[in-house]
Amino acid sequence: MKWEGNRESDNVEDARSGGGGGGGFGGRSIGIGSVAIALVAGWVFGVNPLTVLSLLSGGGGGAVPTQQQAPAGKPPADDKMARFVSVVLADTEDVWRAKFQQMRSTYREPKLRLFRGSEPTACGRGQAAMGPFYCPGDQKVYIDLSFYETMRTRLGAPGDFAQAYVIAHEVGHHVQNLMGISGKVDAMRGRVSEAQQNALSVRLELQADCFAGIWAHDAQNARQILEQGDVEEALNAATQIGDDTLQRKSQGTVVPETFTHGTSAQRVSWFKRGFQTGSVEQCNTFEARQL
Repeated sequence: MKWEGNRESDNVEDARSGGGGGGGFGGRSIGIGSVAIALVAGWVFGVNPLTVLSLLSGGGGGAVPTQQQAPAGKPPADDKMARFVSVVLADTEDVWRAKFQQMRSTYREPKLRLFRGSEPTACGRGQAAMGPFYCPGDQKVYIDLSFYETMRTRLGAPGDFAQAYVIAHEVGHHVQNLMGISGKVDAMRGRVSEAQQNALSVRLELQADCFAGIWAHDAQNARQILEQGDVEEALNAATQIGDDTLQRKSQGTVVPETFTHGTSAQRVSWFKRGFQTGSVEQCNTFEARQL
């Protein structure tokens, strides 16, 4: 991925000098990954099926009280990985600002907070083991950069474009929050069965994958960021984090009714749809008859 020399975002907060242990994640967030407690046999790149709807948030429920965040500064200029994250975030800002203008609306840029270990958020305390996540309560994307090593060594998803896809997916959840989509899903909590809740979560996550594809489409058209093999990196990452692939690796069996993020084939398909069309309208997973 070509990123050196591109604009860096001013919305990156570096809190890595702080951080600490203690506390579980008690609020509601939307993330690309977490450790599923029920599947302790191995890593599961997806929210725990038994608690996914308690981790979704949008317009309802309000923020969860939490300790105050430590002051954060700007990432050091010589921190290459932090600079990379900042460039990707800037790319998403440019893409979604233009998209919202086309929709006659205004894009409110999220903050991206770098942390280490654990971090208090408006959704409760986040843990590095959860992977990157988005908290609607404070409109921030949270990431411990050590997760990228996990992607490479444990999830079989190496490459800088795969890393960029992760950020674009979380920003996709921010877009859903601004558009009121995640709020509507959150409002269904307790009104439908667990299987139906999981199905809604799948559609929410696949739409975020499609929105990540839109970022790649528009960023490529504007700045020619892609290098040979980049798209394959993103598609491989989407494949490795499908619910069916992860369950098969971690427990040897697949339980479709517990899926919360979609199968590998579905995640690849919806990312490709966004990448090929660049159209928000084409990412309406909630009206799709077949995912």
